[in-house]
Order: sequence, then structure tokens, then C-alpha cells
Amino acid sequence: MDQINKNRIQQVPTKPGVYFFKDGNGEIIYIGKAKHLRNRVRSYFQQSKHQSAKNISMIKRVADVEWIVVGSEVEALLTEANLIKQHQPHYNVNLKDDKSFPYIRITKEPYPRVFITRTIVKDGSKYFGPYTDVRHLRRSLKAVYKIFPVRSCDYFIDDASITAKKVSVCLDYHIKKCQGPCEGMVSESDYNEMIKQVIQFLQGRTKETEVYIQGQMETSSKNMRFEDAGMYRDQLQAISRFKDRQRKVTSDFEDRDVFALAKEEDYGVAVIVRIRNGRITSREKLSLRNLDESDEVMLETIITRFYLESDFIPKEISLPNEPANKTQLIEWLKKKRNGAIHFHVPQRGERAKEVRLAFQNAKLLLGEWMINRKKRRELVPKMVNQLQEDLQMKVPPRRIEAFDISHLGGTNTVASMVCFVDGKPRKSEYRKFKVKTVEGIDDFASMREIVFRRYKRVKEEGIGIPDLILIDGGKGQLSMAVSALRELGLDYVPIVGIAKRLEEVFVPGQTDAQSIPKQSPGLILLRRIRDEAHRFAITFQKQKRNDSVTKSIFHEIKGMGDKRVKKLLTAYKDIKTIGKLKPDTLQKELGIRKETAISIIDKVRKSII
Repeated sequence: MDQINKNRIQQVPTKPGVYFFKDGNGEIIYIGKAKHLRNRVRSYFQQSKHQSAKNISMIKRVADVEWIVVGSEVEALLTEANLIKQHQPHYNVNLKDDKSFPYIRITKEPYPRVFITRTIVKDGSKYFGPYTDVRHLRRSLKAVYKIFPVRSCDYFIDDASITAKKVSVCLDYHIKKCQGPCEGMVSESDYNEMIKQVIQFLQGRTKETEVYIQGQMETSSKNMRFEDAGMYRDQLQAISRFKDRQRKVTSDFEDRDVFALAKEEDYGVAVIVRIRNGRITSREKLSLRNLDESDEVMLETIITRFYLESDFIPKEISLPNEPANKTQLIEWLKKKRNGAIHFHVPQRGERAKEVRLAFQNAKLLLGEWMINRKKRRELVPKMVNQLQEDLQMKVPPRRIEAFDISHLGGTNTVASMVCFVDGKPRKSEYRKFKVKTVEGIDDFASMREIVFRRYKRVKEEGIGIPDLILIDGGKGQLSMAVSALRELGLDYVPIVGIAKRLEEVFVPGQTDAQSIPKQSPGLILLRRIRDEAHRFAITFQKQKRNDSVTKSIFHEIKGMGDKRVKKLLTAYKDIKTIGKLKPDTLQKELGIRKETAISIIDKVRKSII
């Protein structure tokens, strides 16, 4: 318990709740839940050979613990899921794209709208999803608009707006794609009856929708409304075509979701197969990282995060094995669904076959992911692999970010960052910095400021951390950069410095330079990146210096206002050209006094020298 004082752990309550581990910068690095908070937190800091590698790494960084006490284990389950989704802590299981899964939203309005969204608004709207297969999502929404005359506009429509005639019918009304609620062409009750059918359709209960539309078609036909009857006929045909795309897998018609999980190393893929009315209506996929928990704990996490925002949950959920905290999960889902719910772990028959089918899908998708990762590793250039060997790194430094400081006699101090990926410059990711907190000549402090600013932003915005950071400078600049990384909790990122005089490479914690052969492709790559960082910094420094010169020297001359300065800078391409002119020429071309022309040329020549 070196990181956290024993007294701090004694302060943790013995009630159910959620705990947060924070690093030295106050950043949340892990969120967990517990029935007994103090016991759970204490367990992390007791000597045990059973601690996972991830936990050992995390415990080294823990500087403080905070908590939220809740009323029950179910509340703890939901609070943990919501907070993980909000903060995305480094050591929690990472669900790829979890923050932006799309849903189909049906708004809570007198005349509801139906559209795709990635933002959940807690205003009574209903949400279908999450959808991880965007193609299937768009196909489903397209079918909704094909079958049902749902309005596509963004206006808020109620009795008051209809009476005030704020909105007029659009083209959709005239081509029978909308019933014209904006002008009161359809009653609120009739429109919402259609929305009920939309909900049934999205739930996969197409049979009820077909029966409803069939009844509407027959009624229209009997009442001689043949145009309406034709519209209902087209809707039935659209439903039939949509159903034809769905594979029939079972003879029973009980709605259910089927979960499966495939894992390799700390990677995993969860597949959720939605079965409605005996047909597969969708297959969703969750890609996972940082896996070191049991399958039971992983299933609990997947189920919680998958249903967190969804309003529609089937009565049955089929699983390969029971999840952790099964009782609390069922209690939460039962309340969310407002009805009974059952977990099944089928051993034989149709349901067992469905679980195996979902697992085969998960295994195939995971295999594709791992193959793509392997291919990316195999495409690493030889010089990058050589640099990995030269610096004895665990992984090849495919992404390298390099920094350099440039100034002129302590003025106009600037810095550059260049980015190389697989040994090639990625200029779209180059960055320029103006040094803000350092005055005079202090390359060490300037380097610390720039490295700190860069990686503080990287952490805040969730940008990828580089495989290697390169500092243009010796042990002094390197130690300041390491100090900035340490303050940010990023001192685990590999970093080296390359000194200009003897082209020596230094690593933190070692007095002597690395013994790298001068002709090593790895060292040649480092030099090339260092030179590019230097070139980029010098270019920016000159630009900044020229800007400051042109913005100040001419305004100091009597008779030179903004208009004349602008005219001068427009007439000549740079200040060197101005310095070569004769006063008479400048006087004639700009229409200024000779004394002013002499002052301009004199100023320019002094600034260039």
C-alpha cells in the first residue's frame, strides 16, 4: 500500500457502491463496483501472486481512491456502466466505438419522428439498438420509410402549430410518403397508431404489422378508396421483400438475443444475434480490448453495456454460460423491460445450436481482426525493425514524434513536432508551437513546456500515443521532456534524445550514450527524423521573425500608416527586395516622400544585417 495510505483505505465505506482509482494527476484510470467497497479496494493492495499483469501495472499508478455509495447492487451495476462509458478509463475493458454506437430514435412528440442518432436524450424518446452494423441499420430505416408514411421533416408539430399554419406540406405529402400532419391532414391518434406499427416492425414483429396493413387495405378497397388500397398493397410487398433478406433459423417464434464471446490474448469479439419471429433480424458485433477477467465477468460487462441505452429487450437471452452477478442483471433488465426476463444457457437443441452459431461468428470476426493485426506488423519497414533492435524496444516504433526548439538570440522562440509513421513523414500531423512561458534562452525549459502541452492535449482528446518520442538534444533536453511526461503519468512511453555534436543517442536513466553502429539503418532513420524536425522548426522561426519584422518596423516610420504598409508589402514579394531598391524608385512607385522612402530602406537593411 505504498501509493495509498492505509488510513485512506480505512475511510472507504463498507456499503455497496462504485470506486475510482486515480493517478498522480487526478485522472481516473479505473472504475469498479462492489457489494462491500472497503474489502474490494483493499484486495488490490494485498500481496498476491494471483494478481493479473494489468492489475499489477495499474496498482503502481494508483495515487488515490474515491467512491460513490449507492442504495443497492443493481444501482452499483448501472452507475459503474454509465461512468465507464463517460470517462473511458485506461484500465477498464475497452469496447471499441462504445461512445458512438448508433440507435434508431422515435421522439416523444405529438407527431413523432423516426431517425438515426448517436446521441441519447433522456426526454421520453424510445431507442432501438445499439446497431454495430450500420448497413443493416440504414437498411432497416429505409424499410421503415418505404412501408410507413412517417414524416421526415425536423419541425415540432402540435395542434398549436397546425392552427397557426406555421408549416406547409412538402413534396413528400404529394407523392404519398407523408400523411401531412403539419397541416392537420391526419389526426394525432391515427398518426400514433401508425407509429405503434413502426415500433412493432423494428422489434421484428412483422406479422402483426402485416395483419394491420392487410386490414387497412381491405377497408380501403371496400370503401372504394383504391389509391389508398394500392399504397397499402405496396407496403405489404415492401415488408415481404424485407423479410426475404432475413434468414429463418427456428420453428418457434419466441423473441430472443443470443450472446457469444471469442477471445485471444487480451482481444475479444462479442457477437449478439437478434432473433425475432423465428428469423435472424441482425447480428451485432462488439470489439473488446484489455481482457483479463473471467468469461462470467466479461459477459456481465457486455450485457450491461449493450442494453444500457436500449428501450427494447427481448424476454429471453441465450448465453454460453451464466454471467457474474446474474441476479442483479436480471433485476435491472426486468425493471427496464417492464416484464419478465430469462437467461438461458442451453446445452442441446435449437437454442444450443444458435449459441454455437453466434460463437462461430465471433470466432471468425476475431480471426479476421488478429490476421489484420499480424499483417500490419509484417508490413513494418526494415529500418523500423532495426531501430527497435537498436533501442531494445518491446514493439517496433512505427509512430515516432520528434521535437526541436528554435530561436534567434532568445527571441521568437518556437518549437516543432514532426510525425513519422513506418519511417515516412506524415505532414498532416506536423505541429508548430509558440513557446509561451519561457523568456530568454532556455532550451531545456522550452522543451519541457512543449512536450507537456503536446501530450496533455493527447490525453484530453484521446489521440494515439506514439511508439517513440525523439528529442533533438542531449541529456539536458531529454531529462526535461521525461519530467513533463512523468507529470502527465506518461513516463512509460519510450523516449530518446539525439545529441547534435557526435550524433549520440541517449535514453532516460543511462549516463552513457547507446552503442549503435553509425551506419545502422535505425540510427539513420533517427537522424532523418531529427533533421526534419530541425528544418520544420527553422522554417517556422524564420516565418515568425519575418512576420514580426514586417509588422513592426514599417509602422515605426513617420508617415507609414496601415494602408501604406499594406501597399508596400503587396508591391514587393519580401523585405530583401525592398532593401535593394533606391529611395527614388520607392518614392515614385509608392507615391511617398523621399525622406520616408529613405527611412524604409534604412530600416530594412538594418534588420537584414
